[in-house]
Formats: sequence, structure tokens, C-alpha cells
Amino acid sequence: MTEHRSPMALALTEAEAAAAKGEVPVGAVLVDAEGRVVAASGNRVEADRDPTAHAEMLVLRAAAARLGTPRLSECDLYVTLEPCAMCSGAVALARLRRLYFGAYDPKGGAVEHGPRLFEQPTTHHRPEIYGGIEERRAGELLRGFFQTQR
Repeated sequence: MTEHRSPMALALTEAEAAAAKGEVPVGAVLVDAEGRVVAASGNRVEADRDPTAHAEMLVLRAAAARLGTPRLSECDLYVTLEPCAMCSGAVALARLRRLYFGAYDPKGGAVEHGPRLFEQPTTHHRPEIYGGIEERRAGELLRGFFQTQR
């Protein structure tokens, strides 16, 4: 019997794996309309030597390649941290149905903080947004990581 884990639990597992590799612990999972996982990843900025290798970007790229389309309008993204401006822009361009995120990011977030990208009149697509999912666990993972970096 296979254990069913929520997409956010899977994203947190990806974040933990990223932290174990020295990456900022952010994980993302993209699911289709039936809730099937299409793509999952943690941050790989350091490993790939790529400033755009955020978990969200990696998942969107993998899902678009797997599904054969840049428009993921029937998909939902689960990410452990409020997306930055780059990732929020990619979410809009992918036309995701829903965005679920864990910890809020007052410094680097662009959904509920900073530029509030989806509230801008120039943003052509706004997904349904749900923040604070597993916020405590996601936040503890990030705080623990940065405490060890100091």
C-alpha cells in the first residue's frame, strides 16, 4: 500500500534535500488537475551555478517539457516559500491555476510582499493564491538553515 503525501509535504521533502546539499531549502511540486505530481525539485542555484535555478523555475521548466506546452493552466504549484519576483513572473507566464506557498517572505517575496506582482495591472494572469500552507514547518527549515550558515 502506497502512502499518500500531500503536495506540500512533498515540497518540504524537496526543500530538506536541497538543504542537505547546501542549497537554500526551498522545494516545489507541480501537480495536474487530478493531483498527480508532474514535477518536483528543490533549489539548485549552487549546484547548477545558475541564479535562476530556483525550485519553482526548475519545476515549471520540467513540467512544460513533460506536458509539451508552456501553458500549465490546469496545474497547481506548491512551494515552501513565497515566490520571488522572477518566480512569480514565471507563474503568471505559465498561467498556473493555483499557487500554494508555505512561509511568507517579507524580504524577497513578490506575492504578498514587495512588488505584489499579481496585483499589478500589467500582469496578464493571476492564479488563485493560498499562502501559509505548512508555514511553521517551512519557516523553521529556513531559519535552521540560515542559523548554520552564520
